[in-house]
Amino acid sequence: MSESSSGVVTSSESLPKSNYSANSDLSGSNTPLPVVSRSRGAEQSPDSGIASPLPSNRFRFTAWHNLEGHEIRGAQLTSPRVREGPPESELFLRGEENYLIGKRKTEEKGKWESRLQENWENCVELNLSYQDLGDSYQLENFKRILRRLIRVERLQLVDNSLKDLSSVRLPRCKRLNLNKNHLTSIRHLPKIPQIQHLSLAENNIRTLCDLSELGTTPLESLTLKRNPCEFQEDYRSKVFSSLPNLKLLDGIPKLPADTAPLQSTDTSRMCTIL
Repeated sequence: MSESSSGVVTSSESLPKSNYSANSDLSGSNTPLPVVSRSRGAEQSPDSGIASPLPSNRFRFTAWHNLEGHEIRGAQLTSPRVREGPPESELFLRGEENYLIGKRKTEEKGKWESRLQENWENCVELNLSYQDLGDSYQLENFKRILRRLIRVERLQLVDNSLKDLSSVRLPRCKRLNLNKNHLTSIRHLPKIPQIQHLSLAENNIRTLCDLSELGTTPLESLTLKRNPCEFQEDYRSKVFSSLPNLKLLDGIPKLPADTAPLQSTDTSRMCTIL
């Protein structure tokens, strides 16, 4: 006990110890320091300031069709999450062994039964945007699903970092949205013989030479805005000349100026000297 200059009596026992004193007390004792586990699946104390994982966290790499107690099929979902979980070896490297519980239940159910419950073949309208396909195994599983969409008519694939879908065929697709991907050419599109409305905004398409591949389709509206090809000379005229059935480009209807014959490069650069 001590009395300060202001007359207030203070106790050294009531004051909090500084970090230095706390460390010095621990170093002088034989009490072993607690070891904090770096495993993401480890239980955390409520007073540690770190949120403990939820019990359902161990199933975060499990698809909906692998959960028990329901009969939901892919054709009943509008915007399903279809990302594939990492392989077992990678989970061990990450220190996420607890998540293997859900993955092993998936394997017990059997791949064939899971494929039947997915039922992608009967989907007519589907939104598979924002799937965060950062790993190769996720992209492979994603393309596997796309190949099964034999009846889909309206499909959203926005912001999936897709580069090449030429191996995919969507025989009944009439409306396709591929905005915000990494496509560099029309040749990298899936086979879409029945397409009527196609949106390719915010990709990296630089040339219009491959547009003729869509010339045999009933394409009525096309969106190419925010692509490098948008800045080409006679951009609109070139697009409409390649697609005779096109009525709408970047949200603007076909204008009389869009059907004007293209001028050759040499003629456009000539000038009259008086």
